[in-house]
Amino acid sequence: MGNPSVAAPKSADPYLAFGSEKLLRLHDLMVKARVLEERLIKMSKSGDGFFWIGGPGEEGFNVPLGLQVKKGQGVQYDYLHLHYRSSAIMLALGAPVIDDIRQMRSVATDPYSKGRNFVNHPAVPDWNIVPVSPTIETQYSTSIGTGIAQAHTKTDAITIVNGGDGGTAEGDFHSCLVWANRPALPLPILIVVVNNGYAISTPEPTQHGERSIADWGKVFGMPSATVDGNDVVASWDAVAKAMAYVRKERKPYLLEAKCSRLYGHSSSSGANRIPEADCIQLLEAKMIERGLASKEDFEKVWHANQEEIDRAHQQVKQEPFPEPETIWEDVYSEGLPPSYPTKGGS
Repeated sequence: MGNPSVAAPKSADPYLAFGSEKLLRLHDLMVKARVLEERLIKMSKSGDGFFWIGGPGEEGFNVPLGLQVKKGQGVQYDYLHLHYRSSAIMLALGAPVIDDIRQMRSVATDPYSKGRNFVNHPAVPDWNIVPVSPTIETQYSTSIGTGIAQAHTKTDAITIVNGGDGGTAEGDFHSCLVWANRPALPLPILIVVVNNGYAISTPEPTQHGERSIADWGKVFGMPSATVDGNDVVASWDAVAKAMAYVRKERKPYLLEAKCSRLYGHSSSSGANRIPEADCIQLLEAKMIERGLASKEDFEKVWHANQEEIDRAHQQVKQEPFPEPETIWEDVYSEGLPPSYPTKGGS
């Protein structure tokens, strides 16, 4: 099955119009992301890993986003400034599940940070994946830079930045809105806010004075939309529309996705299952109802992905942890200066 490449045509039933093959591809990636995150949670709780934070519940929006990225290196390809709930985007781009497990266990083979950062903080230069930072919403500031570079380049490539609803209270988010909408040089940035209703433990209604986060687009006269991130086809179409606008008009677009947060904020809040809407269960129910797949089809997908995650986890458990002296590697672009002390002091 090939990746979906165009938005579903309009019809009375968008799921039938989208088709079984494309929906099954989306479903497989969503399940893969969910099984991976659930394994990472188990690793954290069992002492086989450290701090966990991730995106269970956001797969219905993040997989359609990842599949529509123009992947490559340099200004002729999309830049992604992601946050730590983007594992489904990474898998949709083609990242192997084993690399997230490596980062969770902090082994030396972790390709993203060589065991130095906690999980779901990827960095992939070949795909323009800017290093994910644990600081809240700073990715909205860094996205301005690649947006400027692409505004000065003849290309249809765009900058994509995502974050959470809580972080929209940060100045970095509003700096992105201001810079992206300057009349002198509008920036081709798709500004995504995944709204799961909480900022750590603070409910959205107690903090947000605006009726919808997407309404910030009205302040700048920029197009914006809110989509049900638990609806896979609606998410695909919303992302396709937003990307098409930014690619053609070379101006920003604000897209808010309402998603669930199925395991809380992180391991610091217990990472226990929360009874919210599950985008995978919703997709399976809609496909079964329409005769696009059977319960047995889905069971095979879950089983195959569980086996893949099991094999990857067993392999990572055999891989070494970093040697202490490697802490000095990759600190500077051209290596550590000879004058820099490596023992005692700093």
